[in-house]
Amino acid sequence: MAALPIGHDALSRRHARRGQTQVPRQHPDADVLLALDGDSIVGLASVYLDPPFIRFGKRCWLQDLVVSSSRRSLGIGALLLDAATVWARKRGCTHMELASGAGRKDAHRFYRAQGMTGGMVFTRQIYP
Repeated sequence: MAALPIGHDALSRRHARRGQTQVPRQHPDADVLLALDGDSIVGLASVYLDPPFIRFGKRCWLQDLVVSSSRRSLGIGALLLDAATVWARKRGCTHMELASGAGRKDAHRFYRAQGMTGGMVFTRQIYP
């Protein structure tokens, strides 16, 4: 089992194979980390850098952490979270954050077991 970053070209080919039309834009401050079992993707983490905060320093935002439902509780999520941490550390981040819905109790338990601390994130939609 490995977690590794993938390039834009590989992601484009994989999306094209699935018939999807949207492909994430390539950017030096963002990446998608894959957990692979042979040629099969069993999980992914998408990460990006936020501008430095005056109070807290440079933040890595963990946008997605997904593990195939049939492969959960096997350490894949922890592997991806560790890979995201390494990715962030190499870019000088002081912390990593994510948002998780209030009802996602299993996910919250996982994040706490991985040493993350919880808080609340509030959102206001901004319309044109």
